[in-house]
Amino acid sequence: MAKKTIKDIELKGKKIIMRVDFNVPMKEGKIGDDRRIRAAVPSIQYILEQGAKSLVLMSHLGDPKKDTKKAKEKAEKDGKAFDEVAFVEGKHRMAPIAKHLSSILGKEVKLAPAAFGPEVDAMVAGLKDGEVLLLENTRFHKEETAKEEADREVMAKELAKYGEIYVNDAFGTAHRAHASTETITHFMNVAVAGFLMEKEVKFIGGVVDAPERPLVAILGGAKVSDKIGVIENLIEKADKIIVGGGMMFTFLKALNKNIGKSLLEEDKVELAKSLMEKAKAKGVELILPIDTIAAKAFSNDAEFRTVSVDAIADDEMGLDIGAASIKLFEDALKGAKTVVWNGPMGVFELSNYAKGTIGVCEAIANLQGATTVIGGGDSAAAAEQLGYASKFTHVSTGGGASLEYLEGKVLPGVAALNDK
Repeated sequence: MAKKTIKDIELKGKKIIMRVDFNVPMKEGKIGDDRRIRAAVPSIQYILEQGAKSLVLMSHLGDPKKDTKKAKEKAEKDGKAFDEVAFVEGKHRMAPIAKHLSSILGKEVKLAPAAFGPEVDAMVAGLKDGEVLLLENTRFHKEETAKEEADREVMAKELAKYGEIYVNDAFGTAHRAHASTETITHFMNVAVAGFLMEKEVKFIGGVVDAPERPLVAILGGAKVSDKIGVIENLIEKADKIIVGGGMMFTFLKALNKNIGKSLLEEDKVELAKSLMEKAKAKGVELILPIDTIAAKAFSNDAEFRTVSVDAIADDEMGLDIGAASIKLFEDALKGAKTVVWNGPMGVFELSNYAKGTIGVCEAIANLQGATTVIGGGDSAAAAEQLGYASKFTHVSTGGGASLEYLEGKVLPGVAALNDK
Protein backbone atom coordinates (compact mmCIF):
# COMPACT_ATOMS: atom_id res chain seq x y z
CA MET A 1 0.00 0.00 0.00
CA ALA A 2 2.16 2.85 -1.33
CA LYS A 3 1.08 6.10 0.31
CA LYS A 4 2.65 9.53 -0.02
CA THR A 5 4.72 10.66 2.95
CA ILE A 6 6.04 13.97 4.23
CA LYS A 7 9.15 13.36 2.08
CA ASP A 8 7.07 13.41 -1.11
CA ILE A 9 5.70 16.95 -0.71
CA GLU A 10 6.86 20.54 -0.29
CA LEU A 11 6.50 21.62 3.35
CA LYS A 12 8.31 24.97 3.29
CA GLY A 13 5.99 27.84 4.20
CA LYS A 14 3.01 25.51 4.62
CA LYS A 15 0.61 25.26 7.54
CA ILE A 16 0.52 21.64 8.75
CA ILE A 17 -2.10 19.86 10.83
CA MET A 18 -0.86 16.51 12.10
CA ARG A 19 -2.59 13.64 13.87
CA VAL A 20 -0.24 12.00 16.35
CA ASP A 21 -0.83 9.22 18.86
CA PHE A 22 -0.06 10.70 22.26
CA ASN A 23 -2.44 8.28 23.99
CA VAL A 24 0.03 7.48 26.77
CA PRO A 25 -0.60 6.03 30.23
CA MET A 26 -1.36 8.96 32.51
CA LYS A 27 -2.05 9.12 36.22
CA GLU A 28 -2.50 12.28 38.28
CA GLY A 29 -0.90 14.34 35.52
CA LYS A 30 2.20 12.14 35.27
CA ILE A 31 3.17 10.30 32.07
CA GLY A 32 3.78 6.60 32.72
CA ASP A 33 5.46 5.71 29.41
CA ASP A 34 6.46 8.28 26.75
CA ARG A 35 7.30 5.86 23.90
CA ARG A 36 4.41 7.04 21.74
CA ILE A 37 5.42 10.67 22.16
CA ARG A 38 9.02 9.92 21.23
CA ALA A 39 7.88 7.84 18.23
CA ALA A 40 6.32 10.96 16.65
CA VAL A 41 9.36 13.20 17.19
CA PRO A 42 11.25 12.34 13.94
CA SER A 43 8.25 13.49 11.84
CA ILE A 44 7.74 16.62 13.94
CA GLN A 45 11.42 17.57 13.71
CA TYR A 46 11.54 16.93 9.95
CA ILE A 47 8.46 19.15 9.34
CA LEU A 48 10.02 21.98 11.38
CA GLU A 49 13.43 21.56 9.71
CA GLN A 50 11.79 21.82 6.29
CA GLY A 51 10.55 25.28 7.21
CA ALA A 52 6.83 24.67 7.75
CA LYS A 53 5.01 27.91 8.59
CA SER A 54 3.19 26.34 11.54
CA LEU A 55 2.49 22.90 12.99
CA VAL A 56 -0.74 22.03 14.77
CA LEU A 57 -0.71 18.66 16.56
CA MET A 58 -3.78 16.73 17.67
CA SER A 59 -4.34 13.49 19.57
CA HIS A 60 -6.77 11.76 21.85
CA LEU A 61 -5.76 10.79 25.39
CA GLY A 62 -7.80 7.95 26.83
CA ASP A 63 -11.57 8.04 26.61
CA PRO A 64 -12.78 10.68 29.12
CA LYS A 65 -16.40 9.51 29.17
CA LYS A 66 -15.75 5.76 29.47
CA ASP A 67 -12.74 6.08 31.80
CA THR A 68 -14.60 8.42 34.18
CA LYS A 69 -17.66 6.14 34.30
CA LYS A 70 -15.47 3.12 35.07
CA ALA A 71 -13.46 4.92 37.78
CA LYS A 72 -16.61 6.35 39.36
CA GLU A 73 -18.24 2.90 39.53
CA LYS A 74 -15.10 1.44 41.11
CA ALA A 75 -14.94 4.23 43.71
CA GLU A 76 -18.60 3.72 44.60
CA LYS A 77 -18.06 -0.04 44.90
CA ASP A 78 -15.07 0.55 47.20
CA GLY A 79 -17.01 3.15 49.21
CA LYS A 80 -14.55 5.91 48.33
CA ALA A 81 -15.14 9.53 47.37
CA PHE A 82 -14.64 10.34 43.68
CA ASP A 83 -13.49 13.73 42.38
CA GLU A 84 -14.48 13.71 38.70
CA VAL A 85 -12.79 17.03 37.88
CA ALA A 86 -9.48 15.95 39.45
CA PHE A 87 -9.69 12.56 37.71
CA VAL A 88 -10.14 14.10 34.26
CA GLU A 89 -7.47 16.76 34.94
CA GLY A 90 -4.96 14.07 35.91
CA LYS A 91 -5.74 11.54 33.20
CA HIS A 92 -7.11 13.26 30.09
CA ARG A 93 -5.65 16.77 29.84
CA MET A 94 -2.84 17.37 27.34
CA ALA A 95 -0.89 19.91 29.46
CA PRO A 96 1.73 17.39 30.76
CA ILE A 97 2.24 16.15 27.19
CA ALA A 98 2.78 19.68 25.82
CA LYS A 99 5.33 20.28 28.57
CA HIS A 100 7.11 16.95 27.97
CA LEU A 101 7.19 17.44 24.19
CA SER A 102 8.59 20.96 24.70
CA SER A 103 11.51 19.48 26.68
CA ILE A 104 12.18 16.82 24.00
CA LEU A 105 12.07 19.31 21.11
CA GLY A 106 13.89 22.05 23.00
CA LYS A 107 11.24 24.58 21.99
CA GLU A 108 7.88 25.72 23.32
CA VAL A 109 4.81 23.70 22.41
CA LYS A 110 1.76 25.90 22.95
CA LEU A 111 -1.43 24.31 24.28
CA ALA A 112 -4.94 25.08 23.02
CA PRO A 113 -7.92 25.05 25.42
CA ALA A 114 -9.96 22.76 23.12
CA ALA A 115 -9.57 20.83 19.85
CA PHE A 116 -11.55 23.44 17.93
CA GLY A 117 -13.64 26.57 18.46
CA PRO A 118 -13.23 30.39 18.35
CA GLU A 119 -10.40 30.50 20.92
CA VAL A 120 -8.47 27.83 19.04
CA ASP A 121 -9.10 29.60 15.70
CA ALA A 122 -7.49 32.71 17.17
CA MET A 123 -4.48 30.78 18.52
CA VAL A 124 -3.87 29.06 15.18
CA ALA A 125 -4.19 32.37 13.30
CA GLY A 126 -1.67 33.92 15.68
CA LEU A 127 1.03 31.26 15.26
CA LYS A 128 4.37 32.70 14.15
CA ASP A 129 6.68 30.93 11.68
CA GLY A 130 7.85 27.57 12.98
CA GLU A 131 5.64 27.57 16.07
CA VAL A 132 3.97 24.39 17.37
CA LEU A 133 0.49 24.18 18.90
CA LEU A 134 -0.97 21.09 20.57
CA LEU A 135 -4.76 20.90 20.58
CA GLU A 136 -6.60 19.68 23.68
CA ASN A 137 -7.74 16.03 23.80
CA THR A 138 -9.84 15.39 20.66
CA ARG A 139 -12.12 13.04 22.60
CA PHE A 140 -13.46 15.86 24.76
CA HIS A 141 -15.60 16.49 21.67
CA LYS A 142 -18.32 13.90 21.01
CA GLU A 143 -18.04 14.53 17.25
CA GLU A 144 -14.56 12.91 17.19
CA THR A 145 -15.94 9.39 17.62
CA ALA A 146 -19.52 9.94 16.41
CA LYS A 147 -21.05 7.02 14.51
CA GLU A 148 -22.67 9.28 11.90
CA GLU A 149 -20.27 10.66 9.33
CA ALA A 150 -22.22 13.95 9.18
CA ASP A 151 -21.57 14.47 12.91
CA ARG A 152 -17.85 13.74 12.51
CA GLU A 153 -17.71 16.13 9.56
CA VAL A 154 -18.77 19.04 11.80
CA MET A 155 -15.51 18.67 13.74
CA ALA A 156 -13.37 17.55 10.79
CA LYS A 157 -14.29 20.68 8.79
CA GLU A 158 -13.11 22.87 11.70
CA LEU A 159 -9.86 20.93 12.11
CA ALA A 160 -9.17 21.16 8.37
CA LYS A 161 -9.06 24.98 8.68
CA TYR A 162 -5.89 24.67 10.78
CA GLY A 163 -3.65 23.44 7.96
CA GLU A 164 -3.06 23.26 4.22
CA ILE A 165 -1.52 19.80 4.58
CA TYR A 166 -2.76 16.92 6.72
CA VAL A 167 -0.20 14.48 8.11
CA ASN A 168 -1.21 11.28 9.88
CA ASP A 169 1.48 9.73 12.06
CA ALA A 170 -0.95 7.96 14.41
CA PHE A 171 -0.90 4.31 13.39
CA GLY A 172 -2.33 3.37 16.78
CA THR A 173 -5.69 4.89 15.78
CA ALA A 174 -5.53 4.14 12.03
CA HIS A 175 -8.17 1.42 12.44
CA ARG A 176 -10.71 4.04 13.58
CA ALA A 177 -12.66 6.26 11.17
CA HIS A 178 -12.70 9.25 13.52
CA ALA A 179 -12.97 12.97 12.75
CA SER A 180 -9.22 13.55 13.25
CA THR A 181 -7.99 10.31 11.65
CA GLU A 182 -10.11 9.87 8.52
CA THR A 183 -13.02 12.32 8.14
CA ILE A 184 -10.68 15.33 8.04
CA THR A 185 -9.28 14.09 4.72
CA HIS A 186 -12.69 14.77 3.12
CA PHE A 187 -11.83 18.47 3.42
CA MET A 188 -8.13 18.42 2.51
CA ASN A 189 -6.46 17.84 -0.84
CA VAL A 190 -3.10 16.83 0.59
CA ALA A 191 -3.10 13.99 3.15
CA VAL A 192 0.17 12.13 3.72
CA ALA A 193 1.85 9.76 6.16
CA GLY A 194 4.46 10.69 8.73
CA PHE A 195 7.58 8.54 9.22
CA LEU A 196 6.06 6.40 11.97
CA MET A 197 2.95 5.62 9.90
CA GLU A 198 5.20 4.82 6.92
CA LYS A 199 7.30 2.44 9.03
CA GLU A 200 4.25 0.70 10.53
CA VAL A 201 2.68 0.15 7.10
CA LYS A 202 6.00 -1.11 5.75
CA PHE A 203 6.63 -3.68 8.48
CA ILE A 204 3.17 -4.72 9.69
CA GLY A 205 1.83 -4.56 6.13
CA GLY A 206 4.93 -6.37 4.88
CA VAL A 207 4.18 -9.35 7.10
CA VAL A 208 0.84 -9.92 5.38
CA ASP A 209 1.56 -8.55 1.91
CA ALA A 210 5.01 -9.76 0.91
CA PRO A 211 6.93 -11.52 3.70
CA GLU A 212 10.32 -13.06 3.13
CA ARG A 213 9.90 -16.76 3.84
CA PRO A 214 9.77 -18.76 6.00
CA LEU A 215 7.21 -16.62 7.88
CA VAL A 216 6.60 -17.66 11.49
CA ALA A 217 3.78 -16.11 13.51
CA ILE A 218 3.74 -16.38 17.32
CA LEU A 219 0.37 -15.65 18.86
CA GLY A 220 -0.41 -15.46 22.55
CA GLY A 221 -2.73 -13.62 24.88
CA ALA A 222 -5.78 -14.73 26.77
CA LYS A 223 -8.48 -15.25 24.19
CA VAL A 224 -8.86 -17.08 20.90
CA SER A 225 -11.75 -14.72 20.10
CA ASP A 226 -9.32 -11.76 19.97
CA LYS A 227 -7.10 -13.50 17.43
CA ILE A 228 -9.54 -15.46 15.20
CA GLY A 229 -9.19 -13.07 12.26
CA VAL A 230 -5.41 -12.98 12.61
CA ILE A 231 -5.09 -16.78 12.70
CA GLU A 232 -7.45 -17.19 9.73
CA ASN A 233 -5.54 -14.63 7.67
CA LEU A 234 -2.11 -15.96 8.64
CA ILE A 235 -3.07 -19.55 7.77
CA GLU A 236 -3.13 -18.22 4.20
CA LYS A 237 0.29 -16.56 4.57
CA ALA A 238 2.48 -18.17 7.24
CA ASP A 239 4.68 -21.26 7.13
CA LYS A 240 4.34 -21.87 10.87
CA ILE A 241 1.94 -20.57 13.52
CA ILE A 242 2.95 -20.95 17.16
CA VAL A 243 0.16 -20.63 19.73
CA GLY A 244 0.78 -19.85 23.42
CA GLY A 245 -0.83 -17.81 26.17
CA GLY A 246 -4.24 -18.46 27.70
CA MET A 247 -5.75 -19.22 24.32
CA MET A 248 -3.63 -22.37 23.99
CA PHE A 249 -6.02 -24.19 26.34
CA THR A 250 -8.97 -23.80 23.99
CA PHE A 251 -6.83 -25.49 21.31
CA LEU A 252 -5.71 -28.21 23.75
CA LYS A 253 -9.35 -28.80 24.71
CA ALA A 254 -10.11 -29.19 21.00
CA LEU A 255 -7.57 -32.04 21.04
CA ASN A 256 -9.57 -33.63 23.90
CA LYS A 257 -6.90 -32.90 26.52
CA ASN A 258 -7.85 -32.30 30.16
CA ILE A 259 -7.05 -28.67 30.92
CA GLY A 260 -8.27 -28.56 34.53
CA LYS A 261 -9.31 -25.05 35.60
CA SER A 262 -7.30 -23.36 32.83
CA LEU A 263 -8.80 -20.49 30.89
CA LEU A 264 -11.26 -21.87 28.34
CA GLU A 265 -13.55 -20.33 25.75
CA GLU A 266 -16.03 -23.20 25.57
CA ASP A 267 -17.85 -21.68 22.61
CA LYS A 268 -14.61 -21.50 20.59
CA VAL A 269 -13.49 -25.15 20.91
CA GLU A 270 -15.06 -26.18 17.60
CA LEU A 271 -13.53 -23.12 15.94
CA ALA A 272 -10.09 -24.04 17.30
CA LYS A 273 -10.58 -27.53 15.87
CA SER A 274 -11.50 -26.14 12.45
CA LEU A 275 -8.52 -23.74 12.49
CA MET A 276 -6.17 -26.65 13.16
CA GLU A 277 -7.76 -28.61 10.31
CA LYS A 278 -7.52 -25.62 7.99
CA ALA A 279 -3.82 -25.14 8.84
CA LYS A 280 -3.14 -28.83 8.17
CA ALA A 281 -4.93 -28.68 4.81
CA LYS A 282 -2.82 -25.64 3.84
CA GLY A 283 0.42 -27.30 4.91
CA VAL A 284 0.93 -24.76 7.70
CA GLU A 285 2.52 -26.14 10.85
CA LEU A 286 0.40 -25.08 13.85
CA ILE A 287 2.52 -25.64 16.95
CA LEU A 288 1.07 -25.89 20.47
CA PRO A 289 2.91 -25.99 23.82
CA ILE A 290 3.83 -29.41 25.20
CA ASP A 291 4.11 -28.38 28.86
CA THR A 292 2.74 -25.68 31.15
CA ILE A 293 3.41 -24.04 34.50
CA ALA A 294 0.36 -25.05 36.53
CA ALA A 295 -0.96 -23.81 39.87
CA LYS A 296 -4.13 -24.31 41.91
CA ALA A 297 -4.80 -20.57 42.18
CA PHE A 298 -4.34 -17.49 39.99
CA SER A 299 -1.69 -16.03 42.26
CA ASN A 300 2.03 -15.39 42.37
CA ASP A 301 2.03 -16.83 45.90
CA ALA A 302 0.48 -20.17 44.91
CA GLU A 303 2.63 -23.30 44.63
CA PHE A 304 3.31 -24.14 41.00
CA ARG A 305 4.84 -26.96 39.00
CA THR A 306 5.85 -27.71 35.43
CA VAL A 307 3.62 -30.37 33.96
CA SER A 308 3.02 -31.95 30.55
CA VAL A 309 -0.12 -30.71 28.79
CA ASP A 310 -1.27 -34.34 29.03
CA ALA A 311 -1.06 -34.32 32.83
CA ILE A 312 -2.85 -31.18 34.06
CA ALA A 313 -4.83 -32.06 37.21
CA ASP A 314 -8.53 -31.22 37.51
CA ASP A 315 -7.84 -28.62 40.22
CA GLU A 316 -4.94 -26.92 38.39
CA MET A 317 -4.76 -24.10 35.86
CA GLY A 318 -1.99 -23.50 33.35
CA LEU A 319 -0.55 -19.98 33.69
CA ASP A 320 2.50 -20.09 31.40
CA ILE A 321 4.30 -22.32 28.93
CA GLY A 322 7.02 -24.58 30.34
CA ALA A 323 10.73 -24.94 29.53
CA ALA A 324 10.16 -27.76 27.00
CA SER A 325 7.69 -25.56 25.09
CA ILE A 326 10.17 -22.66 25.08
CA LYS A 327 12.76 -25.02 23.54
CA LEU A 328 10.18 -26.33 21.04
CA PHE A 329 9.31 -22.76 19.99
CA GLU A 330 13.01 -21.79 19.78
CA ASP A 331 13.65 -24.71 17.41
CA ALA A 332 10.59 -23.79 15.33
CA LEU A 333 11.98 -20.26 14.90
CA LYS A 334 15.33 -21.40 13.53
CA GLY A 335 15.78 -20.43 9.91
CA ALA A 336 12.81 -18.03 9.92
CA LYS A 337 13.22 -15.00 7.67
CA THR A 338 10.16 -13.10 8.94
CA VAL A 339 8.71 -13.35 12.46
CA VAL A 340 5.65 -11.58 13.81
CA TRP A 341 4.81 -11.83 17.51
CA ASN A 342 1.60 -10.71 19.17
CA GLY A 343 0.59 -11.63 22.70
CA PRO A 344 2.38 -12.94 25.81
CA MET A 345 2.92 -16.65 26.45
CA GLY A 346 1.64 -16.58 30.02
CA VAL A 347 0.46 -14.29 32.80
CA PHE A 348 3.44 -12.03 32.22
CA GLU A 349 2.55 -9.54 34.98
CA LEU A 350 3.07 -12.27 37.63
CA SER A 351 6.80 -13.03 37.84
CA ASN A 352 6.39 -16.80 38.34
CA TYR A 353 4.54 -17.01 35.02
CA ALA A 354 6.68 -14.65 32.95
CA LYS A 355 9.42 -17.07 31.90
CA GLY A 356 7.62 -18.23 28.74
CA THR A 357 7.23 -14.69 27.43
CA ILE A 358 10.84 -13.88 28.37
CA GLY A 359 12.11 -17.05 26.64
CA VAL A 360 10.19 -16.40 23.43
CA CYS A 361 11.19 -12.73 23.44
CA GLU A 362 14.88 -13.68 23.80
CA ALA A 363 14.63 -16.34 21.08
CA ILE A 364 13.16 -13.87 18.57
CA ALA A 365 15.53 -11.05 19.55
CA ASN A 366 18.56 -13.29 19.00
CA LEU A 367 17.56 -14.52 15.54
CA GLN A 368 20.11 -13.67 12.85
CA GLY A 369 19.12 -12.43 9.39
CA ALA A 370 15.38 -12.25 10.09
CA THR A 371 12.88 -9.38 9.98
CA THR A 372 11.32 -9.44 13.45
CA VAL A 373 8.13 -7.54 14.17
CA ILE A 374 6.15 -7.11 17.39
CA GLY A 375 2.49 -6.34 16.79
CA GLY A 376 2.10 -3.85 19.63
CA GLY A 377 0.20 -4.28 22.89
CA ASP A 378 1.46 -6.48 25.73
CA SER A 379 4.25 -8.01 23.65
CA ALA A 380 5.71 -4.56 22.97
CA ALA A 381 5.53 -3.71 26.68
CA ALA A 382 7.23 -7.02 27.54
CA ALA A 383 10.09 -6.45 25.06
CA GLU A 384 10.54 -2.93 26.41
CA GLN A 385 10.62 -4.09 30.05
CA LEU A 386 13.12 -6.83 29.22
CA GLY A 387 15.39 -4.44 27.34
CA TYR A 388 15.03 -6.32 24.03
CA ALA A 389 12.93 -3.80 22.08
CA SER A 390 15.95 -2.39 20.22
CA LYS A 391 16.87 -5.88 18.99
CA PHE A 392 13.63 -6.19 16.99
CA THR A 393 13.37 -4.82 13.46
CA HIS A 394 10.13 -3.09 14.37
CA VAL A 395 8.00 -2.72 17.50
CA SER A 396 4.53 -1.49 16.57
CA THR A 397 2.94 1.36 18.53
CA GLY A 398 -0.59 0.17 17.70
CA GLY A 399 -2.12 -2.86 19.38
CA GLY A 400 -5.61 -2.83 17.86
CA ALA A 401 -4.44 -1.35 14.56
CA SER A 402 -1.69 -3.97 14.23
CA LEU A 403 -4.15 -6.80 14.88
CA GLU A 404 -6.61 -5.51 12.30
CA TYR A 405 -3.81 -5.09 9.76
CA LEU A 406 -2.65 -8.65 10.44
CA GLU A 407 -6.26 -9.75 9.90
CA GLY A 408 -6.03 -8.28 6.42
CA LYS A 409 -8.52 -5.49 7.14
CA VAL A 410 -8.40 -2.07 5.51
CA LEU A 411 -7.40 0.61 8.02
CA PRO A 412 -9.49 3.78 7.38
CA GLY A 413 -6.72 6.11 8.58
CA VAL A 414 -4.27 4.61 6.09
CA ALA A 415 -6.70 4.22 3.19
CA ALA A 416 -7.62 7.94 3.44
CA LEU A 417 -4.07 9.11 2.64
CA ASN A 418 -2.93 10.14 -0.86
CA ASP A 419 -1.55 7.33 -3.02
CA LYS A 420 1.94 7.69 -4.47
